[in-house]
Amino acid sequence: MSILDVFFLAIALSVDAAVVSFSYGLILKKQRLKNAFLLAFATGFGQFIMPIIGWAGTNSVSAYISHFDHWISFLVFVLLGLNVINEALHHQPEEVADKELTLKYLIFIGIATSIDACATGVTLYFIKISILTTSSLIGITTFICSLGAFYISRTFPKIPTQKLEIFSGIVLILLGFKVLYEHLLS
Repeated sequence: MSILDVFFLAIALSVDAAVVSFSYGLILKKQRLKNAFLLAFATGFGQFIMPIIGWAGTNSVSAYISHFDHWISFLVFVLLGLNVINEALHHQPEEVADKELTLKYLIFIGIATSIDACATGVTLYFIKISILTTSSLIGITTFICSLGAFYISRTFPKIPTQKLEIFSGIVLILLGFKVLYEHLLS
């Protein structure tokens, strides 16, 4: 596997993280720099550590996780999406400015966007590739894509915040269904 192959793998693995960061970028209006870096770090770290976990556990982790990893991702994305929609429907407009990512959400986001990277780590074990180098490239790529997606969302400032929040929640839910669909189809 060449470095270019690893880079394309990293881009593919970072798509979910970028979509989530874009969605939260639509919602979070205050402390944008802090929140952008928190999301990018949570997703980048998740994408860095999960291939290592998959690689280290190889057979036992693969056999255990592959049966329900898609359900975990699905549930986490749906719960995050429903929570975003619920908050959009039940808050006052001025509350949006005070929204902040909690550690619990960051952990959930980091796990949900990187479960597929765990299975990738198992595959990387059999390719006999440097897991630390590969995981580092995956994590850094995800960090950059996540940060970029968060800031691309700034191009939508004129849309009412409640509509953006509902849209973001729907995107997160759809992402959960995408993960479930892909795994059930294969």
